[in-house]
Amino acid sequence: MADNMQNIYLTVALAPLVGAIVAGLFGRFISRSVAHTVTIAGVAVSAALSLYVFKHIVIDGGEPFNGAVYTWMVSDGVRFEVGFLVDSLTAMMMVVVTWVSLMVHIYTIGYMHDDPGYKRFFSYISLFTFSMLMLVMSNNFMQLFFGWEAVGLVSYLLIGFWYKRPTAIFANLKAFLVNRVGDFGFLLGIAAVLMYFNSLDYADVFSAAPMMADMTIQVIPGVEWSLMTVICILLFIGAMGKSAQVPLHVWLPDSMEGPTPISALIHAATMVTAGIFMVARMSPLYELSTTALTVVLVVGSITALFMGILGIIQNDIKRVVAYSTLSQLGYMTVALGASAYAAGVFHLMTHAFFKALLFLAAGSVIIGMHHEQDIRKMGGIKKYMPITYWTMLIGSLALIGFPGFAGFFSKDAIIEAVHLSQTPGAGFAYFAVLVGVFITAFYSFRMFFLVFHGEERMDKHAREHLHETPWVVTGPLIALAVPSVVVGAIFIGPMLFGDFFNGAIFVSPERDVLGKLGENFHGWFAFILHGLATPALYLAMAGVGAAWFLYMKRPDIPEMIKARAGVVYTVLEHKYGFDDFNDKVVAAGSRALGRLLWQVGDVKLIDGFVVNGTAKGVGWLSAVIKHIQTGFLYHYAFAMFVGLFALIALFVF
Repeated sequence: MADNMQNIYLTVALAPLVGAIVAGLFGRFISRSVAHTVTIAGVAVSAALSLYVFKHIVIDGGEPFNGAVYTWMVSDGVRFEVGFLVDSLTAMMMVVVTWVSLMVHIYTIGYMHDDPGYKRFFSYISLFTFSMLMLVMSNNFMQLFFGWEAVGLVSYLLIGFWYKRPTAIFANLKAFLVNRVGDFGFLLGIAAVLMYFNSLDYADVFSAAPMMADMTIQVIPGVEWSLMTVICILLFIGAMGKSAQVPLHVWLPDSMEGPTPISALIHAATMVTAGIFMVARMSPLYELSTTALTVVLVVGSITALFMGILGIIQNDIKRVVAYSTLSQLGYMTVALGASAYAAGVFHLMTHAFFKALLFLAAGSVIIGMHHEQDIRKMGGIKKYMPITYWTMLIGSLALIGFPGFAGFFSKDAIIEAVHLSQTPGAGFAYFAVLVGVFITAFYSFRMFFLVFHGEERMDKHAREHLHETPWVVTGPLIALAVPSVVVGAIFIGPMLFGDFFNGAIFVSPERDVLGKLGENFHGWFAFILHGLATPALYLAMAGVGAAWFLYMKRPDIPEMIKARAGVVYTVLEHKYGFDDFNDKVVAAGSRALGRLLWQVGDVKLIDGFVVNGTAKGVGWLSAVIKHIQTGFLYHYAFAMFVGLFALIALFVF
């Protein structure tokens, strides 16, 4: 049975890779239909087998798998292996990754229909799916790092997919460089694990960690640091890059330069969820460092609140959804910092479905509007695109946490868990996630009302050709809308308050906020009733009401506020100055340092002193020495006499 399951796990991971290779390397020899058929078939096989694995591990209570499938190298007793750890956490991630990816693959047939890079795009998104599967299925840090870097590489290729656009090239380079900053910290964290644990296997590291909980190291001579704190913060720096936490968030809004399907895949099921998954997987380490948990909590709080505020002023339909991703990733990170890992992962799962739905629905609107993305040039689209309208409404309600929808269960659980947390910084975190509820509802329904309601602001040509998108676009929307409604109610009990993650996630008894919250849990319907009495619901409704009033009834008020906001609006428009700082200080400083090193190091030191200086020195020395070679015998005899005298003097004295 174990061998059969191992073969299934290999097939889940490798099937998308096979599709990517066929579509990528043999694209010039096959038709478009063959390219999308083979890639969709590969992801469909992975999705079906992932469901089987989920049933085997979670529903049937099968034994989790933890073993190596290939030994790459053994060095000084340390094994570098390709291996799988498939437990309930992995099984859930496999289902989310493969099924959202499958919907995106099908949707791509319609969205990329006229694009000359059609086959290349299918190859990339299949490769993306393979990379994410290798990441979530890994049982050791080496394979984790492989998947980590692979999703970063493929995201670079996909964000810059339309490589003839300067903005796309700038965006993918930005994503690549920002993630290298995070990955440097991540690699240092893995190096520290290897140095002190002498193993890269999760099981070995987790079992040995409690014995090293009090160990200190000197990063700076004379200053003692907790080993666990250093390792956890370094690993979290990697998560800050991948999961776009302040200040390493700047790449994510610009990732909208890629085609809409990849925006959905990056923001919903791959890449940005990698950091959240990694911290949850590393819970046995993070539970040993209150300092690291505080860092995670505060960074997540800042991201959730301040990135949500930026969504209010965005006018590009995809950027509004992108900033909602940043904010929701902040919510997940807050949950991790409060030791409510299960709540963070639960929100990751619900968010994957409704965020993919929102992005694909936004893409449907963009197709209908002939690739217009400015929501100020839309309006009244409801009657032209009814399926897109209702599915986007479902996604928006799930995003704001409307009672009964998937996002309600996961978001409210995070808010309540943070409220109960005793981790330093929890007070600020609770304020941030609570205010974030109003902000999320406001910018989400600002976009929704401006796109689908009110007066029609598009030009005559767009209005005449506006119609619902084909089934390959609307089909995935409907398929994603269903879990966006029901998945929260189905899984809140077992995931948050049951034994779903037993053995996969570790929480110290004194930090078990979900355990405290679960004492009053009496089923999903009672949770809804409880939610009706919490401030979160009324803040969400206030956000929706404010958006309706300001943009449907009194659109003059936002313009008046904008005119009078002055410096506040300028700060928001410049995204708090992060991009300006990176461009004018980090990038400009790096270029200036490069020019200085080139002028001083290359031109003057290497070329001027070493290369040219050596040549000049040899020339000068030869010019001096040549005067010694006179050709007169008495000159040579005199030189021999002086040399002999010098030798005698040396030995005598």
